[in-house]
Amino acid sequence: MKTSPVLNPSILLVDDNLDGLLVRRSLLEELGYRVQSAKNGEEGLKLFQAGTFDVVVTDYRMPRMNGAELIEKIRKVNPNARIILLSGFVDPLGLTEESTGADAVIAKSSNEPAHLSRWVKRLVNRGMSRKPPRATKAHPRPALRAHIL
Repeated sequence: MKTSPVLNPSILLVDDNLDGLLVRRSLLEELGYRVQSAKNGEEGLKLFQAGTFDVVVTDYRMPRMNGAELIEKIRKVNPNARIILLSGFVDPLGLTEESTGADAVIAKSSNEPAHLSRWVKRLVNRGMSRKPPRATKAHPRPALRAHIL
C-alpha cells in the first residue's frame, strides 16, 4: 500500500549550536519543508507538544537535556514520532537507533547534508506506524522436556 505524500511537511530542528540550526534550516527549507527550530531540548519538547511535526531532527550533545533524553520524552507523547539524531560522536559514544530510540542516527560530517535530506524525505513519506523497538536481549524459552514414566 502506497502512502500519499505529505503536503508541506513540517520539521522540528533542535540544536544548541545556532550555526548548525541556521545551516540545516536553510537546507531543509530549500527542499520545501516548513521548519521550526529550538535552541535546547526543553524548548524542543514544548514546541513538539504544542505543534504537529512530520519529523524531528535533534542534536545529541546539548546542555541540561541531551538528544536521547529528548527522544525518550517525545516517544512518551507520541510513540510513532519520526526522529533523526545527529552527533559528531556517533562512533566514540556508540550511538545507534537501538540505544537512542531514534529512527536514524547521522554522524555530523561532510556527508551530513546528503544523509539528512535523504532520511528526512524517507521518514516524511513513511507510513504512520513505527516498527516496535528490537529487544536488546531475547529471553530464551524454557525447554519443553518429555517426562518418561
